[in-house]
Amino acid sequence: TVEWWEKRRNLFELFVSELVLEEAGRGDSEAAGRRLKAIEGIPLLKLTDSTVELSKKLISESALPTKATDDALHIALSAVHNIDYLLTWNCRHIDNAETKPLVRSVITANGYNYPEICTPQELIGGDTDEE
Repeated sequence: TVEWWEKRRNLFELFVSELVLEEAGRGDSEAAGRRLKAIEGIPLLKLTDSTVELSKKLISESALPTKATDDALHIALSAVHNIDYLLTWNCRHIDNAETKPLVRSVITANGYNYPEICTPQELIGGDTDEE
């Protein structure tokens, strides 16, 4: 995460959501303060009726388990706002090879583009300089 944040983030337009702010503020107060400061000023994606509706479909159509409501909202926010990449370290429900095809199916069936879901490590990019 640190490597991506330091070397690659300026190559992308960044967005966060209220969910991200809530999650960043949890845990150790010093660490939470650092996380919140790091994302300060990044534009906020709005939670809309369409977002909530799509997140409910991700669960009702069994793409994600019922306990993964926040995860469904993260994905729905990205899809509804036409975000290209959803970066996450949540490999249990969000960046999961078994659930991603199901999630993709629900999202595209509802007329949205599927965001590329990956870890920051996967979005480091390759070295294009050949030696």
